[in-house]
Amino acid sequence: MKRSYTRWLPAVLLMVIIFLASNTPGSSIPNFGAWDAVLKKAGHVSIYCLLAIAYWYGLRFERSRWWMALLPAVLYAITDEFHQAFIPGRHSSWVDVAVFDSGGAILGLLITAWRMKKKTNGAGSSPHSSSRTGGQ
Repeated sequence: MKRSYTRWLPAVLLMVIIFLASNTPGSSIPNFGAWDAVLKKAGHVSIYCLLAIAYWYGLRFERSRWWMALLPAVLYAITDEFHQAFIPGRHSSWVDVAVFDSGGAILGLLITAWRMKKKTNGAGSSPHSSSRTGGQ
């Protein structure tokens, strides 16, 4: 039997990854040249997309609780940016929180909700489940 707390392990793992990445001094972070800003902002979007999905997974993907996955993702983004202000060579950016981290979390929840709806709409649409046969 799978214990309910194990559903939260992906979120905890992602939070640890985010913390460790944010704890890296600026001098140790690679520079990707012309692509540097694009790749780093894409990283923000991607990791917070996954974090919000992981929170919703912990909540068993209950549709009415999507906001309970978004809120902690945004709050974690705020604490992460605050944390970065104390790391040498790093800086805090509220633009990262407002646009890239929150945007990634919203994107993750929208994609997940869309996939859930698509899966639900696809269920029961087999040719053998026609209402004309009366279920016989």
